[in-house]
Amino acid sequence: MASLQKITPHLWFDANAEEAVTFYVSIFENSQILGMSRYGDAGPGPKGSVMAIGFELQGQPFAAVNGGPHFKFSEAISFLIWCDSQEEIDRLWTQLVQGGKEQRCGWLKDKFGLSWQVNYSRIPEMIGDVDPARSSRVMTAMMQMTKIDVQKLEDAYSGR
Repeated sequence: MASLQKITPHLWFDANAEEAVTFYVSIFENSQILGMSRYGDAGPGPKGSVMAIGFELQGQPFAAVNGGPHFKFSEAISFLIWCDSQEEIDRLWTQLVQGGKEQRCGWLKDKFGLSWQVNYSRIPEMIGDVDPARSSRVMTAMMQMTKIDVQKLEDAYSGR
């Protein structure tokens, strides 16, 4: 028996967990579906339909369930993706926002209603700078963005 991650994010879908997981696995490197279980005679879903899926994104374990329409995703929970380049931001942003909705400061909601933050990996360093003017310029620039623009952040940080 494989060992389980002590804490695993678990995503609740109405009836489209397989579609969502397949979508996410197609976007991220080092990602795969690990296993899938189906509802039997005991339900509560239709017999033979997907009940739960174990999967990995970038090596991080996740679980998904088709639990019905009782619960929806909200921005109170999101997945933060640290990107090292504009190219990586552009690629992930474009793929994840398809059929979803752009939001401010690098946030988006995907077509399944799950919130993601596609952000620049230097942001914590920039905003945490001991020079309050540098930090403030970066924060002001980021607050005006939808998709993160690395060059604008770097310019704000350096005072250009």
